[in-house]
Amino acid sequence: MAYPLTGVPDTGDTAWMLASSALVLLMTPGLAFFYGGMVRSKNVLNMIMMSISAMGIVGVIWALFGYSEAFGDNKFGVIGDPGQFFGLKGLIGGNGAKDPATNIPLAGTIPMTVFVAFQLMFAIITVALISGAVADRLKFRAWLVFATIWAIVVYFPVAHWVFDFSVTDPTTKEVVHEGGWIANKLQAIDFAGGTAVHINAGAAGLALALVLGRRKGWPKVPARPHNIPFVMLGAGLLWFGWFGFNAGSAVSSNGLAGSTFLTTTFATCSAMLGWLLVEKIRDGKPTTLGAASGIVAGLVAITPSCSSVNVLGALVIGVVAGILCALAVGLKFKLGFDDSLDVVGVHLVGGLVGTLMVGLFLAPEAGAAAAGAKGLFYGGGFSQLGKQAVGAFSVMAFSFIASLIIAFIIKFTIGLRATEEEEFNGLDDSEHAETAYDFAAVGGTARTAVKEAVKEEA
Repeated sequence: MAYPLTGVPDTGDTAWMLASSALVLLMTPGLAFFYGGMVRSKNVLNMIMMSISAMGIVGVIWALFGYSEAFGDNKFGVIGDPGQFFGLKGLIGGNGAKDPATNIPLAGTIPMTVFVAFQLMFAIITVALISGAVADRLKFRAWLVFATIWAIVVYFPVAHWVFDFSVTDPTTKEVVHEGGWIANKLQAIDFAGGTAVHINAGAAGLALALVLGRRKGWPKVPARPHNIPFVMLGAGLLWFGWFGFNAGSAVSSNGLAGSTFLTTTFATCSAMLGWLLVEKIRDGKPTTLGAASGIVAGLVAITPSCSSVNVLGALVIGVVAGILCALAVGLKFKLGFDDSLDVVGVHLVGGLVGTLMVGLFLAPEAGAAAAGAKGLFYGGGFSQLGKQAVGAFSVMAFSFIASLIIAFIIKFTIGLRATEEEEFNGLDDSEHAETAYDFAAVGGTARTAVKEAVKEEA
């Protein structure tokens, strides 16, 4: 039988996955607000645009060959066949009203088209995550080129390694589709993207920040967030969308989706408290920005492990991630790399914490433990921990090295960095000819508007 297998989809599973796809898409505008609030007011539109532009770039590439590169038949052991589903050929089709029993391409119990849409949203936000490391100083055209090349060269292959599972014909028991090596040969557990999304984006953000260099005046000149309510709004939208991210990765409306929904919630709650505890002990005051950052750290850490831990494991992973990520964001000052919005401290470190702790807290009753695997604390030894480490550090090394190469190529061709004057004036004006906030009255400045009002009253 040819791949993909065909059949009639389950309507309940399909409805849940359509909703999950929409939830994950909402995460990118949520990220835009989260990042946008953390930069200075003169750069907020540029920051938002880097997230939103990822939707356009990745969407077009995904439709042409990106999905095929990530989920096509395994080629050379490292990549999907880019031509297998070029232009999504052979996948577009549906159950018509006249003949609802028509067989269509399936991914499990849902239409393949729905799976294509769901995975597209993962690709979009992974690219957008990188932008937080290079806020305030990256040329927008350089970002567009980097995002395009990085998606093709780094994200799509890594998604193939992690998310593309081999498929066996239920009748003949023959393998009709061979997937990626991390999912199938190594058998490391990454349910929703700790490696493919967060470690991948965090390593890329570190590489790009190193090549780009520090912001002018950093770290002596403070660059305080200009709109904390934006940050919290973004964190709330991310948390809301993350239920599609994690529970949707069950690719079915079932008990596994329900359990991942709960573990995602509990880990995020404990991570927020862990971050605030660090702030209270270290700085004397728990902050709103810290609460928002702790929320994201917990979401990141539970992403790879949400299907493989019980409630107690989720609470521990969350609080550990909250504490370690809160401590890790300070490393940039000690090591001298300007990770503007803490992509390394939250996403790289949080992704590593969540991925590695699967090897410790993999519970026998969890959905991912169906094959009998157990974590170290459940008597499973170091086997799963070793697999998790190989998967995590392989992705980190590949993404970092590839991102360095891409960044250097762009630097020595079209250029990466805005000029000193452009950076001083703000990228909203220099890159987009816009300002987020216009405080001046029409025909004059705010000060002259006040003077005119005083004259009129007199």
